[in-house]
Amino acid sequence: MDEQTQIELEAAAFRALRHHLMQERPDVQNIDMMNLTGFCRNCLSRWYQEAANARGIEMSKDEAREAFYGMTMDEWKAAHQTDATASQQDTFKTAFAENVEKKR
Repeated sequence: MDEQTQIELEAAAFRALRHHLMQERPDVQNIDMMNLTGFCRNCLSRWYQEAANARGIEMSKDEAREAFYGMTMDEWKAAHQTDATASQQDTFKTAFAENVEKKR
């Protein structure tokens, strides 16, 4: 497979993942994703931002989130986010430390 085809297939897979998370499963909470997988929608938007910045495209965290979510974070939270339980918050502290802070 040539490099351009690989890039196009990877981009298509990313778009399918984004569609699945945003359209098919908006009920799945970010905190549960982070606690189970070590990444969430916010991580995906951060990786998008980092890729843009690496290519000299200035993009803020909020701009990247809006590009990924298709709306502002406030709009997403109002429409889809529920309050996290104490147990979810405790698990998240560990997951965030292991998967995000460690990699910075």
